[in-house]
Amino acid sequence: MNRRVVVTGIGVIAPNGHGIKDFTSALKKGTSGIRAIPRLSELGFACQVAGVPQNIQEKYSEYFSEEAMMAMSEVVLYAGVAAIDAWKDAGLEVPDANSDSVNWDTGCEVGVGIGGMEVIGDKLVPMVAAGKTKRMGSTLVEMVMASGVSAKLSGIFALGNQVTTNSSACNTGTEAIVDSYNRIKFGLAEKMLAGGSECSSPLVWAGFDAMKVLCSKFNNEPERASRPMSAGAAGFVPGSGAGILLLESLESAQKRNARIYAEILGGTVNCGGHRMGGSMTAPNPISVQNCIRAAVAMAKISPADIDLINGHLTATFADPHEVNNWSKALELSAEKFPYIQSTKSMIGHCLGAAGSVESVAAILQLNQGFIHPSINSEDLHGDIAAFQGKIPQKMIEKDIQIVMKASFGFGDVNGCLVFKKWN
Repeated sequence: MNRRVVVTGIGVIAPNGHGIKDFTSALKKGTSGIRAIPRLSELGFACQVAGVPQNIQEKYSEYFSEEAMMAMSEVVLYAGVAAIDAWKDAGLEVPDANSDSVNWDTGCEVGVGIGGMEVIGDKLVPMVAAGKTKRMGSTLVEMVMASGVSAKLSGIFALGNQVTTNSSACNTGTEAIVDSYNRIKFGLAEKMLAGGSECSSPLVWAGFDAMKVLCSKFNNEPERASRPMSAGAAGFVPGSGAGILLLESLESAQKRNARIYAEILGGTVNCGGHRMGGSMTAPNPISVQNCIRAAVAMAKISPADIDLINGHLTATFADPHEVNNWSKALELSAEKFPYIQSTKSMIGHCLGAAGSVESVAAILQLNQGFIHPSINSEDLHGDIAAFQGKIPQKMIEKDIQIVMKASFGFGDVNGCLVFKKWN
């Protein structure tokens, strides 16, 4: 079986916007969601800025009861809001919680990078240390277990198909979409909620700050801090949020006359085995190129068909290597290269949610005919100077047909997707 898979619903919580309308507007305007976080200064972090969704807590009550929220960590709340938005955006009704009906042909794969840490740090560890385990309550396990994210969604939507929480570092959100695409493609499901979520706790970001891979040079200018592909790039800016897609077989979508945003033509994941320059923190360049080539081959397109690349591009030393890996994999010179951008320039690195939030950005650009700018890249890194004309500094209105989205994560793991505009 080799069924076509389409995107019929979108939900997003990003540092620069909640929902399709606000997020699209921010992308077009090049609006940064990076802000100073006073708590990071108090804790002595070198990096004192981050991308955190604004005012989202005020909206939780529109989605969940007070009782339900008592058993939900921030990563689950983000995922829940984005998933409900995607479900409703697809024209589906959230099932009655008291109904015995189960959606046997629908599942979810929604991952986390380092989720639930605020509950572990603020509640679990202190109470265990104080000998108060009997007073922790009965909901702590579901709040801290990684699969609590997908398990909670299964209850909200009465999902009876595969329900999984994956975790592959920066590749988590992209991998979840690839896995869900394959499940539908091979006839194992009709619909899948797919994506990633990540909370905004300093406990998630502390290890990266200790590694000195976060940006600490723009604490007084937060909006300038995330600088992918820039000569002045000084490390990535941590981010948080959630991006969820409702994927569906084309037959199912057409049967219910659903609106279709885009088609997924192909998706692949691989690993570099920590060889040939690959490690826990650096990608094997050959595996990156293989991943890109495999996605192109699966999609049955030519590199010349690609209008836009939404890269991983984190604002580290790896950015020039990534651009050159794309060029080698696609066998396209700078003159024939597609446009390439980094959504992280506006929202930071959302870790486990990065690939899915950025996939939302890719699909919105396809659907609405624009290319968002890569802000803060005006001082392009010298090693990729030849690509200057392919890195947009301002929003470009353009009818684009094919976008490739890739993520290259800690652990030498890679993922790549090919989205096509639905005509």
